[in-house]
Amino acid sequence: MLRWEYALLVRRRQPRLDEAGWELAFTWYSPDGGVLDVSPYGDTALAHLNRAGAQGWELVSVTEDPTQGSSELHRYHLKRPLPAAAPRPRIRGTGRRGTVG
Repeated sequence: MLRWEYALLVRRRQPRLDEAGWELAFTWYSPDGGVLDVSPYGDTALAHLNRAGAQGWELVSVTEDPTQGSSELHRYHLKRPLPAAAPRPRIRGTGRRGTVG
């Protein structure tokens, strides 16, 4: 049975800290619960999605949160197949019970 793991890429437009204006910030939420600022790896959502695609991630959906005002919050939901688990060895009995050898 195919199993999936999921991740989330969030794009925010936020005020710049060093000067007037706005900047885009990208945050990666990994399947293991990690949170990483991936802004240095690209300046567009497309660059980040292509990078994720090269790592086996598939875009599932995109949502926008209009309640965030001018921050333009976008969420990119991604998934990829989990590696197949090694099959567990089966322990088989001899089928004979109570025999004395």
